[in-house]
Amino acid sequence: MSVIEAPRTPRPATARRTNWEKWGWIYMRVSGVVLVVLIFGHLFVNLMVGDGVKAIDFGFVGGKWASPFWQWWDVLMLWLALIHGSNGMRTLVNDYTKPGTAQKVLKGALFVVAAALIILGTLVVFTFEPCPANAPLELLPSFCSAN
Repeated sequence: MSVIEAPRTPRPATARRTNWEKWGWIYMRVSGVVLVVLIFGHLFVNLMVGDGVKAIDFGFVGGKWASPFWQWWDVLMLWLALIHGSNGMRTLVNDYTKPGTAQKVLKGALFVVAAALIILGTLVVFTFEPCPANAPLELLPSFCSAN
């Protein structure tokens, strides 16, 4: 004979696990708001301040990335946008594929691509040198000194 539990009987305590879906949902909302601020700030500085879009060239980027403030601004925008977009794609993979090998492969590919782009983009921002030492003079931009 089987016993049916009485209604509203508390369930036995189980180990608490992190609810990754909840944290992914929260991340999407918070990062979306922060990205709006970062992107509009980026657009304002690049397009409205100074000579506008006509001033954007190699020298403009070199001068902007000479400041740690703008380096971190752009890196934060890069990280948030790539993680935000990858998390959105992960949600689409969950919605449109059945759990199994294909889903794991797609999620793994998303992770690898996002991680590679974050690493490469961060390296570009922090190692960007518009006037490298010992470079041929004909390859240097006009604003570099001939030292």
